[in-house]
This record gives sequence, structure tokens and C-alpha cells, in this order.
Amino acid sequence: MERLDGVLRPYPWGSRTLLAQLRGTPSPSEKPEAELWFGAHPAAPATIDGRGLDEIIAEDPQAALGDRVIAHYGEQLPFLVKLLAADSPLSIQAHPSREQAVAGFERENAEGISLNSPQRNYKDSNPKPELIVALTTFRAMAGFRPVEQMTELFEAFSSPAWDRYAALLPAAGGAGDMRVLFTTLVSLPRPALTEVLDAVGHSARTIADGGTAAHPAWVVEAAEVFLELAQRYPGDAGAFAALLLNIVTLKPGEAAFLGAGQLHAYLSGLGVEVMENSDNVLRGGLTTKHVDVPELVRVLDFSSLESPRADTEEVAGGKRFVLPVESFTVSMHELDQGELRIDEDGPAIALCTAGTATDGTMSIAAGEAVWIPASDGAVTLRPATDGEPTQVFVATV
Repeated sequence: MERLDGVLRPYPWGSRTLLAQLRGTPSPSEKPEAELWFGAHPAAPATIDGRGLDEIIAEDPQAALGDRVIAHYGEQLPFLVKLLAADSPLSIQAHPSREQAVAGFERENAEGISLNSPQRNYKDSNPKPELIVALTTFRAMAGFRPVEQMTELFEAFSSPAWDRYAALLPAAGGAGDMRVLFTTLVSLPRPALTEVLDAVGHSARTIADGGTAAHPAWVVEAAEVFLELAQRYPGDAGAFAALLLNIVTLKPGEAAFLGAGQLHAYLSGLGVEVMENSDNVLRGGLTTKHVDVPELVRVLDFSSLESPRADTEEVAGGKRFVLPVESFTVSMHELDQGELRIDEDGPAIALCTAGTATDGTMSIAAGEAVWIPASDGAVTLRPATDGEPTQVFVATV
């Protein structure tokens, strides 16, 4: 077990307080602190004594990863662990499947687009299914709403400018098409876009002002999120996502999982994010970064997502999130309920998110992590101070 020093990413949507308060560093921070990466992705590998984890794995893949992982994923760590702190909405985005990632990465390489180019969509050839576990109240938009909800929202936000797109809604009888509706809305020319955003904004203010006495709470929530997005990103079609996507609020310990092609945008909060080892992002709005609507539409899954929430199952001293992927698994443990024994047939990253955990020789405080290579024996963690609430996440294959 070795201390893993994460890499801080200061994106503009990050928080000046959430990560700082978790880690016990000065708050508010000088710059927004958005993500803290604990992994071996070449864009920002975490380090051990100043050496990149990617370099350490490449030096002795068998010791780092073990035969089982190498046989399935080659000589790379299959997953990436992050702390994510959002003070304002992230871009509306989706991630590719493995086949789409391989094809896109090879295509952009052939086109000579630099890996560092802001016009680059595919930074690697890996898919990016991801799990977000809330550490604070965490708000997100995730996956297309059920058609019945979308129909109700069109009716609640009715106006001449908005109603002209109602015929594009998917329906049980086969009329309408979610792909066509989404593509149309995010591709509107500026005059039409301004007209529709103004119309929906007027309806949203009326609904928000009327509150739940006039509309169901979920309709009011959609209105409030639309107004929030429209205020932060004036003139951006991404604000329509508030009406098209599920809006979910996670309590601490609750999680959402998003597979390939699921459109989403995190809105606010602090969480632990674990994903396949990828930095591939296709954006459709709510950002100043590169937006590629045709490529985003190419990878999107336009089916309705009933709920993005991840189920859990009990494990010793905690719970494991039930995920439809093999490249990573994540468990959350409360060490004040007993010690945690980590004995995996492969590599693991243990991240402390509350209190301080120790194996007797090394301690990790909140916001710190350790690397446990496949060649290590079992590791047992316990609270550094008896009775102190101590929380640890474990990610492995």
C-alpha cells in the first residue's frame, strides 16, 4: 500500500469550498477546484513519491495489475477514481461505447488532430461508463425522461413557439422521434433559438412563481432548473435539457450510474466519481468548450431512462454499488462499525472521505487515497482514532 497523490483539475465550474473543506485546506480556495484525479490516465496521472502511476504500472504491469486484469484489459489500469466538486452546472454531455471510442480515437488520429487540441473529442480509445456517489446533496440531470413526463412538460410550458415542436415528441403510437426532437432543439438557428428560449423562460417563471399549488413538484423543479441554466448560460440550447432529462437529487451515500450514450449534466454538489479509464466527452451545450452536436447525436442513446439511481448490496461494514460493468466495482465503508479488510485479486484504490484511516503504518485523511497493487497482500484499515466516524471508498476491477 502506497500513498497516492491526486491531481487537482481547476475547471471553471468547480467549487472554491467543497474540496477545500473536505481536505482541510484553506477555504475558499484561490481558484475553483473541480476534480481530484486518483488514477493512471495519461492526461493527469496521480503520483507516488513524484512518479506517475501510469509509469509505475508500465514498469511492472504484472505486479501492479495481476494476470487476470492484464488478460482482460491489457497493461493499463481499467478504472479512474475522482473527487468531483460542482458549484455550477457541468456541460451537457455523453460518453461513447467501447466500439465508438475505438473508432473515434482512430479517426481523429488519422485526421492529425492533436491530443491536446480543444477540437478533440476522443482523448483515448476507452468507453466511459461512470458512477457518481454523493458526499453532499448532489443534483444532476441524467438520461432522457419517460415520454409521459416529457408530454406533460410540453403541455405545462405551452406557448406558440414551444408547441410547434410537440409533434416531434415520441409517442406510443410511433409518432415523433426523440433523436429528431433533440437534434432540432440543439441546432436551432439563433433567431429561432432566442424566440423559443424566451417563450420557455416566460412559462418557467410563471410555473416557478405559482409553485406546487398550481403544478406538481417535479414540474416546478424542471422550471427552476431551466431558469438556473438559462441564467448561467444565456442563449444556450443546453437549457432545454431541464425539460428533456431526468432531474435527480442524491442524498449522501446515494449514487447514479450512467452507461454509454446516456445524456447528462451534473448541477451541484460533492461526490466520488468512478469510471472506466477514459477522458472522452461529447458535449452539446452549457459550456465554452468544444461542442460537436453531430458527434454527440451519433453516440447518444435516445431511449428513456426510468431512473439513473444505482442499487446497492450489503458487504461487511458497508455497501457495494450494483453496476452493469466489469471494468470497475465500488464499495463504501463506515470504519467506525469495524475494520476494513481489502484483499482483492487485482489492483485497488482506497479513498478516504471522512475521518482518518490507518493500517498501523500509514494514515490517510479525508481527500487522500492509497494505491494497492495486485502483488500486495491483504490490507486492513481502521480508524486512526477510536470511535471517529471514518469513511472509505474502495475501487477495484
